[in-house]
Amino acid sequence: EQAVAVAGGIIGGILLFVLLGITAYLFWKKFCRPFSYEKLINPVKTTNANAVFQDQANSEIQLKSTRSRSVPFIIPPTLHGRDWIHLTNEEQVQEDSDPYMTPQSGPRSSFHSLAGAYVVGTINPDLYKFPEDKSETDFPDGNIGRLWFSIEYEQESERLLVSLIKVRKLQPPSDSCSPFVKIFLLPDERSYLQSKTKRKTLNPQFDENFVFQVSSKMLLQRTLKFLVYHVDQQKKHHLLGQVIFPLKNEALTEDNKLVIWRDLEKENLEPPSEYGDIQFSLSYNDYLGRLTVVVLRARGLKLQEESPAVGVYVKVSLMNHNKFIKSKKTAALLGTSNPVYNETFSFKADQTELDTASLSLSVLQSNKGEKTLLLGRVVVGPFMYTRGKELEHWNEMISKPKELVKRWHALC
Repeated sequence: EQAVAVAGGIIGGILLFVLLGITAYLFWKKFCRPFSYEKLINPVKTTNANAVFQDQANSEIQLKSTRSRSVPFIIPPTLHGRDWIHLTNEEQVQEDSDPYMTPQSGPRSSFHSLAGAYVVGTINPDLYKFPEDKSETDFPDGNIGRLWFSIEYEQESERLLVSLIKVRKLQPPSDSCSPFVKIFLLPDERSYLQSKTKRKTLNPQFDENFVFQVSSKMLLQRTLKFLVYHVDQQKKHHLLGQVIFPLKNEALTEDNKLVIWRDLEKENLEPPSEYGDIQFSLSYNDYLGRLTVVVLRARGLKLQEESPAVGVYVKVSLMNHNKFIKSKKTAALLGTSNPVYNETFSFKADQTELDTASLSLSVLQSNKGEKTLLLGRVVVGPFMYTRGKELEHWNEMISKPKELVKRWHALC
């Protein structure tokens, strides 16, 4: 019995000793460790580089020992004096004159544990700026406005969805401007859709949607036309500019919504000539020896037959003296006397040949099973049947290398 009593007393003593040790450890953890942290986070106000590096080394050692997964962000000195709010329910930033100090009261989290903390530096705002949209700032000399829109085609319902977004930098005839836009789907110029009028602004924001019903077979032969008008105080409409946008070169699908911008062009207010007019651009690259022609559009053509099956195309031929060197032609557009092409052709032409070369642009009408008919022709260059405007266009092209020179010409 005495041996059992002695053994029980020894076991009880050991348990009591263990319990006292655990209690002492908990008290040490609760009261002593914060003082050790206070030692680590003393303000760094010395310019001694060795002291700074030593503090950072101590921080890295503490980080490895505690394996903290979060790195605290130290508020940079440039942001001192601001009022900071709670970041989450458990994390807060204390307003303090020293960015290295932690809150003395309030809830703590691993975010505020400075074990392994180090200064990460300041944020560079330039790294977070969106790339500048140059379409909003780069306006060439003589610009009369710029229009933004988007297009999308629903194959199943055969609907062309046009979103009119905005217009910028309008040049009205008076100080006040109340613009609106008419939208056509050429070659139909009798019907159109119209936006709302925006009062007293040179930079209207429209954000309006329009729908045109057009079959997928005819879609690529259609052209969007935007006319931007200004309404004056007497309710009169003044045309400020237009945008012509052919659909034939665009990949229009439901999953491909195209956002596009175009500069406004002034409408040619002169009446069409007897046989109609054609607009095209010329440029010459003297380094590559390349002559480029961009056939833009024609208007007022005198078709021999008004029929949807009638196709109109332009044949572009390079000539030297009276010899045809090479010919190329545009696609044939059906049933319109005002076709829009926007097609580019290039020809090899040495600079020494420019004094004897010329370009012939012939507008032709074709119908299945019938002979092709010539609707009109224009020749530009120093040779053959050139006239004043045609020769001026050619000389202006040579004087402005690598620059597209655009002009209207009367067919004959």
